[in-house]
Amino acid sequence: MSESSHVPAADNTLRILRLLATSRGPLPASMIATRLELPRSSVYHLLSVLERNGFVMHLPEEKRYGLGIAAVELSSAYARQEPLSRLGRPVLAGLVDRLGLSAHLAVLHGRDVLYIVEERARNAPSLVTDVDVRLPSHLTASGRAILAALPRAQVRALFPTAAAFVQRHNESDGVNRYSRLRAVLDGVTTRGYAVEEGEVTSGLSSVAVAVADHRDWPVAGLAVTFRPEDLPLAGLPAVVDAVRGTAAELSRRIYGRAVR
Repeated sequence: MSESSHVPAADNTLRILRLLATSRGPLPASMIATRLELPRSSVYHLLSVLERNGFVMHLPEEKRYGLGIAAVELSSAYARQEPLSRLGRPVLAGLVDRLGLSAHLAVLHGRDVLYIVEERARNAPSLVTDVDVRLPSHLTASGRAILAALPRAQVRALFPTAAAFVQRHNESDGVNRYSRLRAVLDGVTTRGYAVEEGEVTSGLSSVAVAVADHRDWPVAGLAVTFRPEDLPLAGLPAVVDAVRGTAAELSRRIYGRAVR
């Protein structure tokens, strides 16, 4: 017998909130009952309790229920507590200990990536990817890992014209238009990980994998950076496997699944 079977009301309350959170809009109580296979009387009772506490709002004209302000406050509190960086820091520290390479975690912020965790390896070269630094997402391994996991339409909206493509070193043959970015992202999908070679800092390369949440949405990119001469070609598969495993672990920690 599962633990939730001992507290069915609590379990069903959470199921209602989860359903409302993942629906495109407010739902009738009858539809909630049907989708969750619950008695209508129980659903009305739980909705009443949730409404009274501000987690659900009733739209009487539409005879539907949607999330209330208290649910929004929970979301804001989640963001304030910085769970991704708090959960990511020890996971990245373990990766650095195993590989002896610097690692970082970044999230998408507009067309940039924002670095939220950085763990430096001993005697590693200095990096520009400090916490709170922003870099163009299309140039970084972390950003490419995230972009490759996003819907194509969203990526196209982020990069509508050539003016959206910032270059750090003014390369004429770099990722400076959408067709080139699409080719790079398709390569990430095929390969299973993202690569960046000297496009952020000359002489340094990175590999990255996306971290997914419970909806399989890429919430971050996890990367390691190294000098190519310090990493024999035979060692790259082992590094990629370690990065994948760490991204999967972080995905599990935030109740997500690794992007494949």
